[in-house]
Order: sequence, then structure tokens, then C-alpha cells
Amino acid sequence: MVELRGDERIDYLLADHKRRIIQSQSVFAFSIDAVLLAHFTYLPFTRGKIMDLCTGNGVIPLFLSKRSKVPMTGVEIQERLYDMAVRNVKLNELEDQIKLMNDDLIGLAKKTGYHRYDLVTCNPPYFRTEDLDKRNNNEHLAIARHEIYCTLEDVLKSCSELVKSGGKVSLVHRPNRLTELIEIGRRFNLEPKRIQFVHPKRNKESNIVLVEYVRDGKPDLKIIPPIYIHDEDGNYTPEITKILYGEEGSRLHGSNSTKL
Repeated sequence: MVELRGDERIDYLLADHKRRIIQSQSVFAFSIDAVLLAHFTYLPFTRGKIMDLCTGNGVIPLFLSKRSKVPMTGVEIQERLYDMAVRNVKLNELEDQIKLMNDDLIGLAKKTGYHRYDLVTCNPPYFRTEDLDKRNNNEHLAIARHEIYCTLEDVLKSCSELVKSGGKVSLVHRPNRLTELIEIGRRFNLEPKRIQFVHPKRNKESNIVLVEYVRDGKPDLKIIPPIYIHDEDGNYTPEITKILYGEEGSRLHGSNSTKL
């Protein structure tokens, strides 16, 4: 059994009773953004390599490992979160598939090698550093949510340096930065190929956007059907329940599942 620190707890990875995850409300707990990114992302199943930037407690690699057998590397700059990720990999006995790095994504390709990965995923900080009114007083949460150690440009540049020509990059972000996501991505030879908007309800504006790029790809953008998180009563929609818990889990959990 792995050691827990402070207010950490061990949760099941949603309805997956095979995978578990160490979380902490004061340090890091994954949100629905991570679930949506993992669901949105096309994966190589048996060949290739995957890099997950801003990995936090390793939640994205844990989700992806359910659907792919290829080697994965998670990169996290915060030592405390990196330590959680290492213990999460050990907890799930995935040491042979998932490796972790306590490192900065800026200039990372100089250490790992340029254009070595078939897929790069990232759930980056969403907010600019000048948004002081939105900044969390908790250092760990502030770094995870605000562009303190990396900007959107840093993220996309690193993704471009890491992914192979023809390889994919998948990001989750906020719709108000979609113009930047497209313009900066193209500057670094990342061509947007699929975009999906996520809405809290049908009559609400989108508050999450998922973007898939192909390095050196040709322009051919698809806007795929949107996802709605809640119905009019505030319960999860059937689509989201299925994403969170799978076919069998959606029948067991229904719409009144615990909210992320």
C-alpha cells in the first residue's frame, strides 16, 4: 500500500474498481475537464508513445491506460503533485507503462528528444497571470490554474517540439481563448482538426473547449457535436453519465451520480 500525506484520500477512478487515485482537495483533485479530454482523445492502442504535459496527479495517463497499451510519460513541474502521480502509478501497478518526470515543459524536447511522440495531451493552466482576481490563494491550485510557470504559447510550442510530424496533440481549455488556440497552434505547425464545445446546460454558453491538432496537417477543421453536462434538473445527462461511468456504469449510477 502506498503512503498517504496530509489530507490525501484514495478514490476509485470513477466507476473503475480496478484503478484508484490519490487525491487531495488542498493540493489536487481532478475535474470533469480531465475526463472529457481523455474521452475526446484518439489513442494509438499498441504502437507509439504518449506524452501528457501538466499531468498533475497523473489522472490523464491513468484514464488513457484503460484504452491503450503504449508507453506513456507524464510531466509535472510541481514536486508535490509529481509525488502524488508517482504513487498513483505505483498504486495501480502501472510502472511498466507509465513513467513520470518532475520537470518544466519549457525546453522539454531538448531532454527527451524532438518529435518523438505520437500523441501529446495537456490540460494546461487556463488563466493569464494578470487575472489576479481569479488567482487562488493556494499555491498548488494557483500554479495548476494560472499561467505562472507557462503560457499558452509555451504549451503549444512544447507540444509541437515533442510530437511527430503527422502526430496528434489534444488540449482542453476555455472557449474565450479559442482564437489564441488556433493562431498560436498554427504558428507552431499545429493544424486544428477537431473542435468540440462543452456546455453546462443546453441553454448555457460553452465553458469548455476540446481541440485536436495534427502537426504539419492540412487545413480540414471539423466541429463535432457538442456535449451537454447537465439536464434542466441539474442532473448529469445520459451522454455524460456514459462518458463518466461507461455503458454498465451508467445503468448503475444513473443521473444522480456524484458531481465532479
